[in-house]
Amino acid sequence: MRTTVLRAIPILGWLYLACGAVAVATDRVPDNRVLRTAWWLDAFLSTVVHAAQIPAALRAAENSGRSRLETAVLTQVFGMTWWRTQPDAKERR
Repeated sequence: MRTTVLRAIPILGWLYLACGAVAVATDRVPDNRVLRTAWWLDAFLSTVVHAAQIPAALRAAENSGRSRLETAVLTQVFGMTWWRTQPDAKERR
């Protein structure tokens, strides 16, 4: 349950980014500075910070049976909530 809740946070972030993109496309950008700042902060965290976590995720996923590509994609989508919640390789045996 806890893992599901943690993984919902990045999904909500990606949905917020998508809503912002739709708002721009339909020329309905909110006037509220806080909402716009939150969007840019979310964009930075979801793209740059998640991408920066990929090397650590690849090290953590060694011998996990997952491909490097799958680990990278899931880390980009879910960030640390993906690879930090995976069982250790010892637990999988």
